[in-house]
Amino acid sequence: MAVTRRAVLKGALAGGVGVIAGGGGYGFLYERHELEVTRTAVGVAGLPPALAGLRIGFITDVHRSRLVSHDDVAQAVSALTIERPDLVILGGDYVTWGDRQYVIPSAEALAPLSAPHGVFGVLGNHDDDHDMPAALGKCGVQMLKDARTRLTIRHETVDLVGIRFWTRRQIDIASLTRDAAPMTFLLAHDPRRLTEAAALGVPLVLSGHTHGGQVVLPLVGAPAAAKFPVVAGIGRRDKTIMFVSRGVGTIYVPVRINCPPEVALLTLQPA
Repeated sequence: MAVTRRAVLKGALAGGVGVIAGGGGYGFLYERHELEVTRTAVGVAGLPPALAGLRIGFITDVHRSRLVSHDDVAQAVSALTIERPDLVILGGDYVTWGDRQYVIPSAEALAPLSAPHGVFGVLGNHDDDHDMPAALGKCGVQMLKDARTRLTIRHETVDLVGIRFWTRRQIDIASLTRDAAPMTFLLAHDPRRLTEAAALGVPLVLSGHTHGGQVVLPLVGAPAAAKFPVVAGIGRRDKTIMFVSRGVGTIYVPVRINCPPEVALLTLQPA
């Protein structure tokens, strides 16, 4: 019997749907729990020799919720703790849609984090401006809400500038970086702040928000993250380098495909 073109196309479509459905099932049952530790060397322009080898632990987009359990977050905390970073940064979105019932559980799950130079955090678009930072503060996290703090690390001055998700205008960010140390790190949940950071000459930006795309399709990439200058990993603009983490949790659908959750250990090196 002859095989028609329609039959071939119908079979291919059915096969494609089957692959997507199968991938979705795997992404729900397994991949969203398969945490990785990403160890990356980050070349920072103007980095003083004394800060070469400084290790920053980075956790973001926890999204503690009914679908992201305490165990998921505890696994991330344990994995980063084993790495013994010098400094820990939390990148925002500790809950989903500001769900108050998970504010304290999220903070308590992150509470074991510690580092010689402290644990610092910023807020994401899913976090409220009061309860979440208060809960994290009680757990030892210094929250930076459109604020700057100064550290002395290995006899060198490092300024951390943390901004809210909704702080976007260059003039507002500039007010926080004015008179800052040459070695200033911008903590910004949204990687689109790379534009402003580069214009202001900030050497390093740490961001999350994208989840790495969460669903990354062969040949297509990450459709949900196309609007971002960096979807995951390292990007650079002028003398500014950015690292974007895939994060721990999920949003919209509890699935990850070709995009496992991660915690990051960033080792600073001269550019």
